[in-house]
Amino acid sequence: MENLKLIQNKVNKIVNKKQLKTDPKIIVVTKTFSLSKITPLLNSGHIHFGENKIQEAENKWLEAKSKNTNLQLHMIGKLQTNKAKRAVALFDYIHSLDNEKLASKISQYEKELNKKIKLFIQINLADESQKAGIIPNELNDFYQYCSKELSLKIIGLMCLPPINSNSQECFNELKKIANKFNLKDLSMGMSADYETAILNGSTYVRLGTVILGDRNII
Repeated sequence: MENLKLIQNKVNKIVNKKQLKTDPKIIVVTKTFSLSKITPLLNSGHIHFGENKIQEAENKWLEAKSKNTNLQLHMIGKLQTNKAKRAVALFDYIHSLDNEKLASKISQYEKELNKKIKLFIQINLADESQKAGIIPNELNDFYQYCSKELSLKIIGLMCLPPINSNSQECFNELKKIANKFNLKDLSMGMSADYETAILNGSTYVRLGTVILGDRNII
């Protein structure tokens, strides 16, 4: 709880000092942490939480979500199409939209469940073969398909900077791409680089260990 307050104060100072026009939201990434560890944050009124895996999220959050309608749950991990229906049912945001098949499935299940999800398109800035995401020069076609043909609610872009890369350059590049599409939200920045991300326009930072401590290894 104290860690969250410290981070929130630090974020507010960055925004005020630099007179930023953004209001960055802190997504507390709770993968591997038990609900008992998370409950103090819930009780304090924090509403944004992130998970990487569907099964773990269902086990942990179904009851909590039914009791707290303000709770906003973010899917930040790779999402397989065969789990898309469960993701649409549980999550409010999906940060890892990265292919047409997944987009089509999300659209299908939104209609079935009568629910609209807020979506980030994951961008693979360096065209890394081992990493998911749309490469920048294919974004226009993908964005048009998602927003026009499927009527998905694309609110922004997400990226994971390459290891040993200059995070600031990556974040700045993602912001420039987002501006071209008039997308206001950016999901970028984790425990090691969230301050840099905020300075470069991030509106959602994904923070785990810096708030909850070292993870349990599953």
